[in-house]
Amino acid sequence: MNRKDLLGLYDLTTEEIEEILRLGLYFKTALKRGEKEHPALKGRSVVLLFYENSTRTRTSFELAAKFSGASVVNISVATSSVQKGETLVDTGKTLDAMKNDFIIIRHPMGGAPKLLAETVKAHVVNGGDGINEHPTQALLDMLTLKEHFGRIEGLKVAILGDIRHSRVAKSNLYGLTKLGAEVRLFAPKTLMPERLEREGAILCSSREEAVRGADAVMGLRIQLERQKGGNFPSLGEYAKYYGLDEQILSYAKKSALVLHPGPVNRGVELTSAVIDGKQSRIEDQVLSGLSVRMAVLSLLAGEEKV
Repeated sequence: MNRKDLLGLYDLTTEEIEEILRLGLYFKTALKRGEKEHPALKGRSVVLLFYENSTRTRTSFELAAKFSGASVVNISVATSSVQKGETLVDTGKTLDAMKNDFIIIRHPMGGAPKLLAETVKAHVVNGGDGINEHPTQALLDMLTLKEHFGRIEGLKVAILGDIRHSRVAKSNLYGLTKLGAEVRLFAPKTLMPERLEREGAILCSSREEAVRGADAVMGLRIQLERQKGGNFPSLGEYAKYYGLDEQILSYAKKSALVLHPGPVNRGVELTSAVIDGKQSRIEDQVLSGLSVRMAVLSLLAGEEKV
């Protein structure tokens, strides 16, 4: 992968995505065998710069870096110089002066990783920026699908939930369509940006339409803080009319997988029966995430292809 940073899937080529998935599958297979030591980043340093709370993404990147031989520094923004008024650019310059090799950033403002990447010599990886993109989440979703089905091309993927505010939905749309999948979106009208149709999405008018014949169904976390904006009447009504339960899932193929980026609001986006059901791959997505992030770091570091 001949680039310094990973900022999103919108700009990645099909070949680059396939290269990441190929190496990600290699690492996932190795991790399943208990092989955790891969010295691709030996002697390098990785900084985790998270301006938003995170458990899965932060831990996954930290383990990916450590399993690859890197030293890792976690920066707590709440107790950093950011609270004294330091800008993102100045923070980046400081980290660069310390000779860090990678900066993994999560930020509430869209475009922050791009700004940082233009400022520093270090490799910058987007761990989620505003409502823009979350590239490694989409890559781990695609790896989960590719491992199970052996392909992405021709798959029908339904994504249900808060599409408007979801960086996960956008990155998945960009990545999946580049690899030849059909992406169907369904959400309350207040949470469905019509512009995504221009990006290749199929906007559906009902859950049944979105899920019918799907190979995979992805639920999205309802961002409870958005509920204050009156985008839908209540969580109970959202679950009833927009959530995924066993009845709605029955419209998908019997071999369909259920995905969710986590954390799941049980009984809202998905029922417990669906979350814990045999079609769920939510836990498997976690291992896919670790594997994909190892692949991204290795490729940005210029390691040989597998």
